[in-house]
Amino acid sequence: MAKNSSVVPSVLSGVDALKQRADELVQLIQHHDHCYYVLDQPEVSDAEYDRLFRELQSLEASHPELKRADSPTLRVGGKALDKFAKLQHGVPMLSLANALAEEEFFAFDERVHRFLERNPNDALEYFAELKFDGLSINLTYINGVLASAATRGDGETGEDVTQNIRTIRSIPMRLNTDRPPSLIEIRGEILLSNEAFKNLNGEQEKRGQKLFANPRNAAAGSVRQLDPAIAAARPLTGFFYGMGKAEGARFETLAQFEDQLVAWGFRVGEHRKVCRGADEVLKFYRKVEVIRDELPFEIDGIVVKLNRLLEVDRAGYISRSPRGMVAFKYPPRQEQTTIEDIRVQVGRTGALTPVALVAPVRLGGATVRRATLHNQDEIDRKDIRIGDRVLIQRAGDVIPEVVQVITEVRTGREKKFTLPAECPVCGSKVERRDGEAVTRCVSRNCIAQLKERLRHFAMKDAMNVDGLGEKIVEQLVDEGLVKHWKDLFALAPQDFLGLEGFADKSAQKLAAAISAARKPELYRLIFGLGIRHVGERISKVLANHYGSIDPILIASVEELDAIPEIGEEVARSIHEWFAHPEHREELQGLLRWVEPVAPKRGSGVAKLAGKTLVLTGTLPTLSRSDATRMIEENGGKVSSSVSKKTHYVVAGEEAGSKLEKARELGVPVLDEAGLLQLLSG
Repeated sequence: MAKNSSVVPSVLSGVDALKQRADELVQLIQHHDHCYYVLDQPEVSDAEYDRLFRELQSLEASHPELKRADSPTLRVGGKALDKFAKLQHGVPMLSLANALAEEEFFAFDERVHRFLERNPNDALEYFAELKFDGLSINLTYINGVLASAATRGDGETGEDVTQNIRTIRSIPMRLNTDRPPSLIEIRGEILLSNEAFKNLNGEQEKRGQKLFANPRNAAAGSVRQLDPAIAAARPLTGFFYGMGKAEGARFETLAQFEDQLVAWGFRVGEHRKVCRGADEVLKFYRKVEVIRDELPFEIDGIVVKLNRLLEVDRAGYISRSPRGMVAFKYPPRQEQTTIEDIRVQVGRTGALTPVALVAPVRLGGATVRRATLHNQDEIDRKDIRIGDRVLIQRAGDVIPEVVQVITEVRTGREKKFTLPAECPVCGSKVERRDGEAVTRCVSRNCIAQLKERLRHFAMKDAMNVDGLGEKIVEQLVDEGLVKHWKDLFALAPQDFLGLEGFADKSAQKLAAAISAARKPELYRLIFGLGIRHVGERISKVLANHYGSIDPILIASVEELDAIPEIGEEVARSIHEWFAHPEHREELQGLLRWVEPVAPKRGSGVAKLAGKTLVLTGTLPTLSRSDATRMIEENGGKVSSSVSKKTHYVVAGEEAGSKLEKARELGVPVLDEAGLLQLLSG
């Protein structure tokens, strides 16, 4: 295939020359689509790609007879449909049985041994891969060209969504081979990445349109748009793994088949493995669970299949499921529950956050009793009421949130909720600034805010006061012992003895921990102040830029905005915080007790100046925070994601997808020893 975009028309004359150029353009654009949307390795600029695409459009417009069935111009969408036609699958699209716990998976393994009449001690060969949470799709290729695409439907017949599927640039319009099967059905999932889902919902919200509950619903809704132009505007992609009817193609194993999918130009899951026996499958399952939150797409488990296709047939089928395959699922991240009440929490910046108290439900491996409702706008937009049956979701370790109300089961006894006009803790007036969604208590003397400020101030990544947890902060404030940050450092061991749970030894220990925090690194002090929009990274940027607290006190918005990594909104927040008389007074009182330590300044040029590193896995001796600190002290930046701009990936044990991404992109990989050598070099 030609890969140089500067190919010029042949010396042939007339229609033959035009046809040759059209064919060259089709091949070039298909190649660049594959590089960009499948391999994530673009070879030309967007402008050059657009030039090639416009040239092909122009050729086809003036000579319609040159338009091929696999032309990339078909991806931009066609005429809107009145409704979807029905398409029958050549081979039914079967469903999979589920294994919802480890013991259920081992029971599946035992059954497969019986179906195959194998010795229970024999390790069966399984093919394990990610179970993407998307819309199932069946693509039919005739002589290598995409002929049709259908949703799963009832397994026998689905909806004809060919026009919409053609708009997805990661799906090949023609198989990348000179000897394609005469007919083959390719099965997979259509999905949106988590980032694309977030952006899509953001656009939906701006237009006042209904938000999607999750990435799967968003992908399904996009594929089922009657207007292909809408589907074309959404960044859908596809992962493929299965085969239906096939004429002119034979495979011995599923691993071999997926390798062929890659060769044909399809996107397949990067995490897949041939496993010898159930124990190896379980290791793969647990490894994927560890990196699940790092994946750019939603998954709800892994799929485990007998690798050898003859064994799949020998194991047989039950109902509509193959006996030799199972979906080994993780604990659910979305569940239904009932809102029993709504309470309001007051944060360290005065933000009033409505929180739903829900009927206890197991979600993501934990029992959930609360779900955030974010703000009044969110409550109104979703029409959330006390007594509602709702769908909640949990991603990672964040507080669960209400996704949507199940309005069909309302009884009429549900109660609407509105945030109070006064702070529920201190009774002060609340306000909502123009352009903000958050309502705030504006009193600096609010006890709820004070408790949250103290918890934040003492946390590990801030002042790191070991042992000063939530319960002790509650007691210190409730007893009137602490009203400002500085009051912490005036406490003596005997002050703790009147508090529940304290004896001489524990009182001495906490007093010593508070004393040890009197010389914090400058960035820790800045972070501990709890300034809006100022996290640990921005705190380090400020500390490294200014070297002490005094210059920050008088910095203008323009001066702060000029610092790399600090934008106008963050600059304004920093300036307003330090300009506030009450904040300055509290800070000056604190500085009589603590002496922040300026960041270390290396001699000469910092060893990692201008370098971006990514940490993944567990290092043998260094903690993640220690490694980050050492890198930043030497002028480097620690990023959370791997890209072509990453200079090094530092990998420890249980390194996940970031390590694989680094290898794909050719990014140098270091272990802990390599990092230390880099820093000492």
